Amino acid sequence: MKKIQMVDLISQYEKIKPQVQSSINNILDNAQFINGPDVHSFKEELGEYLGAKHVIPCANGTDALQIAMMALGLKPGDEVITPSYTYIATTEVMGLLRLKPVFVDCEKDTFNISPKAIEAAITARTKAIVPVHLYGQSCDMEAIMKIAKKYDLKVIEDNAQAIGSDYTFSDGTVKKTGTIGDVGCTSFFPSKNLGCFGDGGAMCTDDDEIAEKLTMVANHGQSKRYYHDVVGCNSRLDTIQAAVLRIKLKELDNYIDARRKAADYYDAQFSNIKGLTIPKRVKNSKHVFHQYTLQLDDGIDRDALVAFLGEKDIPAMIYYPVPAHKQKMFASLETSSGSLVNTDWLTTRVFSLPMHTELELEQLEYICSAVKEFLEG
Repeated sequence: MKKIQMVDLISQYEKIKPQVQSSINNILDNAQFINGPDVHSFKEELGEYLGAKHVIPCANGTDALQIAMMALGLKPGDEVITPSYTYIATTEVMGLLRLKPVFVDCEKDTFNISPKAIEAAITARTKAIVPVHLYGQSCDMEAIMKIAKKYDLKVIEDNAQAIGSDYTFSDGTVKKTGTIGDVGCTSFFPSKNLGCFGDGGAMCTDDDEIAEKLTMVANHGQSKRYYHDVVGCNSRLDTIQAAVLRIKLKELDNYIDARRKAADYYDAQFSNIKGLTIPKRVKNSKHVFHQYTLQLDDGIDRDALVAFLGEKDIPAMIYYPVPAHKQKMFASLETSSGSLVNTDWLTTRVFSLPMHTELELEQLEYICSAVKEFLEG
């Protein structure tokens, strides 16, 4: 059996190696390292895939979030409602911009931000909501957009883990995650469902004015070379990464299908195991399984389970063991948080199993057998 990896990027690369090498060699031969043709083609192709009018590439997913907040005019002291149960990048940029993160609880079964908690946290200083489509499943965007409209708030989707996911509204309208709010932000970190071979990110929007501002902020605040209208930054997707992403974008739906197939196998094996809760799949959201994350009941030693799997050469991860509202980085910053019961519980009870496009049946059988051995004896 092939060695089990949390993410097997080597095997994935082998399948597209000739295309990747040809594209990279072409870039090297022409020395079009910055803003080359592949960047412009990728923008168009990703926009077509997502159904987004504008795509603005940038250097990474963290930059995408920061640029979005700058372009939307958020100012120091403005309150931004966000989940605490997420990767730190979501809220780190708020600290950099001296915004006030308002941490709210997530739903226990989906891991995603609670719309009820969002509305309860709104004050006169609230300016935006940043929902995170965690682990590959969409937040309840219909409810969130209704709240945003009611209180005139901006919505910035953190779509780093759910690119390619479909969300279906109650009227039957289907949209890709990242295209529902004012701005959608994503990361192309190598381990992501659509990952490059370095760092990369992008923002998308259907609003012409917002798109212009995003483009300006990402390019030193200039709309015309050497004429800088706003304070910006330097955040670019380089041509080599764009070329890799063009190739992998064509495979994205196949990658998603492979992940969902692996998740189906896990679900079938674990659905009736006492003390173990499989990921909930919301009917109107296509889960793309960036991670496959399970919950353990109280009384089961999570650390012992992870160690047991490690002894059998099965990697397992505990993502976000310290929620954002408990991170030391926010001790000197103004923040707010209400009751975060679900967040605090989940950080002590979840663990993630290997999830990627190259998982083989033999590996899945071995992983599931080991988990059952620990839990059932």
